[in-house]
Amino acid sequence: MSKPKSGVITIWIRLRTIKKLLLGVCLLIVFVGIVTYEVPTERTTKYWSLPLAGKVIVLDAGHGGVDGGAVSRQGVIEKDINLAITLYLRDYLQEAGALVKMTREGDYDLALPDTKGYSKRKTEDLKQRVKKIEDQQPYLFLSVHMNSIPSNRWRGAQVFYYPNHPDNANLATLMQEEMRRNLENTDRIAKTVNTVYLLRALKVPAALVEVGFLSHDEEAMLLRDVEYQRKVAASIYKGILRYSSGEKSKVSSE
Repeated sequence: MSKPKSGVITIWIRLRTIKKLLLGVCLLIVFVGIVTYEVPTERTTKYWSLPLAGKVIVLDAGHGGVDGGAVSRQGVIEKDINLAITLYLRDYLQEAGALVKMTREGDYDLALPDTKGYSKRKTEDLKQRVKKIEDQQPYLFLSVHMNSIPSNRWRGAQVFYYPNHPDNANLATLMQEEMRRNLENTDRIAKTVNTVYLLRALKVPAALVEVGFLSHDEEAMLLRDVEYQRKVAASIYKGILRYSSGEKSKVSSE
């Protein structure tokens, strides 16, 4: 029997080696693809698991600048507490993936620098806030304020809305429920209001929260407390989460 030539054997071995190498490369590509697909980056996984991912929410800390809002007998100024609570709320919402925009992040109004007179500045400030909010085309809008009356009798949180959007009553009611449950200082239900310019001007889901009464001495001091401010912000945040999940309120509003 004749022996095969060495050249033929060498070519056959080389072809088999090349086939093995190609098969190995293909398997490696498939493996990398599977790993990349099944194990996304931590940032991607975290982003898509967040309940408010990608939603634009505009927060308004009421008053600011020359407009201090209400003042308690102890000297607590509304504009300062409004901003503090709104900043805590911003942090909670951002942690849930929301893209949060604020009408103000410091002690100032939105009127133009050369606008003179308190009344003119106030009017221009409100118009500028509406424009700033509308420019963002938000998922929802929320304004934070304090309440105050001549009497020391009343205390507790109250959520208001204007019925110019079908979701407003539901949003306000869910937040009112959380304020009532977590703060335990009121049995109020959400109410309609037709005197708030911001709420009337906007066509997106919107509400205004009066988080407490500066005219109530005990509550005014409580509203200065950082932990209580966080608790208030967390209550509003929980209401927004419930709204975002599609939940419908069971308690009627006025």
